[in-house]
Amino acid sequence: QVQLVESGGGLVQAGGSLRLSCAASGLTFSSYIMGWFRQAPGKEREFVAVISWKGTNTNYADSVKGRFTISRDNAKNTVYLQMNSLKPEDTAVYYCAAKRRFVRFTAWDEYDYWGQGTQVTVSS
Repeated sequence: QVQLVESGGGLVQAGGSLRLSCAASGLTFSSYIMGWFRQAPGKEREFVAVISWKGTNTNYADSVKGRFTISRDNAKNTVYLQMNSLKPEDTAVYYCAAKRRFVRFTAWDEYDYWGQGTQVTVSS
């Protein structure tokens, strides 16, 4: 079955960096676009970033543009999220997700598969 497994979360001070990874199995990874979402306590799940099948196209939420970078390695079936200049408001559970088409990619309910999430906590 399809599995998406996130890793790399943790506790970091404001201004620090983290790199999240999401390892995929059970699907043809290069046939899926990959997205990152996050959900803070009491808030709705929100779009963070997305990357196309070969990594040619990316898109970011305004709140993370210029600080976060999404990338993928299709040989390793893995997508990454490099997070720099972290802020306390970036604190959330971060999820990776997969879908086939590069449309409506900011909508969480458009995705077919989800990981279990990894906690990112940024202290001030």
